[in-house]
Amino acid sequence: MPFELDLLESLAAAIREAAAPRTWSRGVVLAREGAVEGREENEDEIVLAVRTKDRPIPPTVVLYPETEEWDCDCGTRLAVCPHTAAAVIAVVKARKDDAEALPEGNAPRRTLRYRLRRRQGLLELERLEVYADGTEVRLELPVRQAASRPGRELSLNEVDLDIDPLLQRGVTLIDRREQAKLLFERLEASSAVELEGVPVSINPNPYLPKGRILTRGDRYILRIESDATEVVAPDTVLVGSELRLLGETGLTGSRLEKLPIEKVYRRSELAVLTQEVLPIFDKRFPIEGKELLPRGRGKGRPRLELEVAMSDYAVSVTGSVVYGDPPSVRIVEGRPEYLGGVAPERDFEAEHRLVEKLRSELNLVPGRTTTVRGGEGAAFLEKVRRFEATSGRGLDLDDLPVLNPRLEMEGEGGFGLHLEAETEEGAVAADLRSALAAFETQQSLVPLLGGGWARLDQTWWTEHADAVALLLQLRDRDGQVPPLALPALGALAASLDAPPPPGLERLAPLFQDFSGLPEAPLPSDLEAELRPYQTEGHRWLAFLKSTGLGGLLADDMGLGKTLQTLTVLEARSLVVCPTSVLGNWAKELARFRPGLRAHVHHGPDRVMDEGADVVITTYALLRSDREILGAERWRVVVLDEAQAIKNPESLTARAAYGIEADFRLALTGTPVENRLSELWSQMHFVNPGLLGGRADFDSRFSDRIEAGDEVAQAKLRSRIKPFVLRRLKSEVARDLPPRTDMVLHVELDELERGVYDGVRAATRKEVAERLTGDGGNVMQALEALLRLRQAASHLGLLPGRAETGSTKLDLLVEVLAEAVAEGHKALVFSQWTSLLDLAEPHLQKSSLPFTRLDGSTRDREAVVESFQSADGPPVMLLSLKAGGTGLNLTAADHVFLLDPWWNPAVEDQAADRAHRIGQDRPVMVHRLVTRDTVEERILALQEKKRGLAEAAVGGAEAAVRITKDDLLQLLAD
Repeated sequence: MPFELDLLESLAAAIREAAAPRTWSRGVVLAREGAVEGREENEDEIVLAVRTKDRPIPPTVVLYPETEEWDCDCGTRLAVCPHTAAAVIAVVKARKDDAEALPEGNAPRRTLRYRLRRRQGLLELERLEVYADGTEVRLELPVRQAASRPGRELSLNEVDLDIDPLLQRGVTLIDRREQAKLLFERLEASSAVELEGVPVSINPNPYLPKGRILTRGDRYILRIESDATEVVAPDTVLVGSELRLLGETGLTGSRLEKLPIEKVYRRSELAVLTQEVLPIFDKRFPIEGKELLPRGRGKGRPRLELEVAMSDYAVSVTGSVVYGDPPSVRIVEGRPEYLGGVAPERDFEAEHRLVEKLRSELNLVPGRTTTVRGGEGAAFLEKVRRFEATSGRGLDLDDLPVLNPRLEMEGEGGFGLHLEAETEEGAVAADLRSALAAFETQQSLVPLLGGGWARLDQTWWTEHADAVALLLQLRDRDGQVPPLALPALGALAASLDAPPPPGLERLAPLFQDFSGLPEAPLPSDLEAELRPYQTEGHRWLAFLKSTGLGGLLADDMGLGKTLQTLTVLEARSLVVCPTSVLGNWAKELARFRPGLRAHVHHGPDRVMDEGADVVITTYALLRSDREILGAERWRVVVLDEAQAIKNPESLTARAAYGIEADFRLALTGTPVENRLSELWSQMHFVNPGLLGGRADFDSRFSDRIEAGDEVAQAKLRSRIKPFVLRRLKSEVARDLPPRTDMVLHVELDELERGVYDGVRAATRKEVAERLTGDGGNVMQALEALLRLRQAASHLGLLPGRAETGSTKLDLLVEVLAEAVAEGHKALVFSQWTSLLDLAEPHLQKSSLPFTRLDGSTRDREAVVESFQSADGPPVMLLSLKAGGTGLNLTAADHVFLLDPWWNPAVEDQAADRAHRIGQDRPVMVHRLVTRDTVEERILALQEKKRGLAEAAVGGAEAAVRITKDDLLQLLAD
């Protein structure tokens, strides 16, 4: 799905702000010259090439509109290079002309071609410069020098640079196999190669003839043949339109032209064919048709036999191919060793399969003993056990001792977890980390510290492995763990009947449903009366702050997270928020905490105010000014709308992780929008290490929860519960007016239905291909569904159509006019600014005054104040991206959502611009949904999306991901 224009314009503004004036000016010139060429656009990025005179290969620029980030491989140290500036300027211009277009650029006037031709029985390679009119001239100059000639633009790629050193004055005679192999390897990626004027492709892999077994009566024929078109040089053959190097066998080269050849074998000579001739040829090239050869009677069935010996830290295993049980024959280095009894006829193919199985699964060579020591020996032994089980046999290890865990507290925050067992020889013990590693790799055995082996208590480890892993990750060199690990340590102590760790009692309110939180005085300069649930929130925040722990305040949107946060701010606090609410934070501070002096760190001439109590800045500046903001340790750091760091790999998230503070607080009404890695990123900011590393979190929680694992879901909620406070408006803000959600069904007219059904037929096939083909995924399918969703809203959104009429907009205006006539104000949201553009004429025609807020709006505060005023326009048009967060629009009591969106959290954020504290009228939320279209099925899909967030921070029983079947169901009959 192409990125919206408002997102691209926002990115362009960020790049321009970060760029030096000369750099931006140079980018403008490059864009005007047509130097920018679009390459690719996907869900995360836009890839472009920028052609400049000083670079033979154009630099590649990657734009990330969602996170306002960018990258260029030109190697500059500047924050913004001219190529990046040119790229974003060209993309914005192209998107203004066409909602799905990328810049085309000015194609170079000359290209390179490589021509192979026969000369003196060999091949000669020549490089040609091809002009626009088809004229060809040998290029004798080095390509970098040729590309830099004024006025003679030359298109180059990596192949041209790689092969340049191998050509002398643009031509070379290929007279050595090594030279041919090197040239072919470099030409393989080129699509501009000819053999004496005919296009060919290059394959550097050796070409081999083929063998085939045929039958004629009672005779068997071994036929050696080739499908090569011709031999064009001693080391080169043409196969169809593909040039290939000849393989190193006695049947290639000049002999290849003598193929096919045949050799006939009588039935009495089958042994020679099967046991002498075919084994030799099998090593040189494949032989087809061997199934035609008769199988001898009395042929034995070989099997694998493993001998296992265990001593001290070592496991020794010897594998053999044998016949019989007990064995009568053992195969040693390909030859039979008779052990007694009747020797069967050998099955060479079965033997080969067993040898390969032994090598691939256990990395053993028959007849050789492999010894593995320590922890690796345990893993190896587990593989042997599973291998034996597949053959119907088993390795009996039940006589080994079982390790029992024992916990000791070592001061405040220190612990020792010991694994011990009693044997006839005395007490034995194992290393804790080795045991954890064994369990997590599904091993049941652990090497003992004094030599030997023991088994794990699988039941205990299944319940407590996550807690053990967390404690080991957080334990410092002195064996101490931070306060955030005490709940996990306490749970471990309870499972082993050990005393609780010192200091745990002090944190008891955090893991006992927050009951018993101590009273916390409010700031003396606070000029606000808190609601009861806000007072509880203040006590929770103050308690976390006093213990040095961070928190995630995830109250439902509109419950006053900002006011609760203001109660714990003090001198040298830092607040990071979206640009859209920068002014709101400053106003709220001045209104409710006048005793704190605020400084808004923003704008091109910004200078840090070292004397300010509270510094307020944006996520973009958190990245660009991270050295300034990270120069001190703050008393409090707050991330508002913390979903901004949902991507842990982004520059924004990494900058946030690097800020040092005594108390870290994240605010968000949507801690999880699409995937659980978003929650990990926010929790990693507030309490680093609580959820382990990223890969560890994915394997322990994310992957399992998204697959419906209720145990993993419960463990995650238990882990984060002390540090997350989430209340819903329905639970705590009972004085808030009710919110009513309703669906307004739209009936398409005859023209709209015909177009929709046509788009649906085409889209259904495309989506199915993207979901079932190689590399297909859900996000690609969502992009393909874009046109179908647009057709359900307004035909004018489709490429090439200019309809202005729309039954959906007609219904919107009808209901809006009725609401306005009754004295109501309304918000109208769409994810597409182009749909808002189409709605404006409908409102004007019906004399409905309106204002608008989207990514291109400059003075957002003025627009909001105008709408909020009593005499302001009764209707506000908003894009979901620009108006979905941080705004207080309680003057409206009607909300219209023009087009359903996959993520219900985004729609909820939009609706809560009106349904929040300060609203004194019931709020009506209208979803305009077109009947018998994909929009109706999206509503059902939204409910599944809600489950993922509830699995982590709510009380849902299971989380369900969007699957390929779900998306195919959207297009089902």
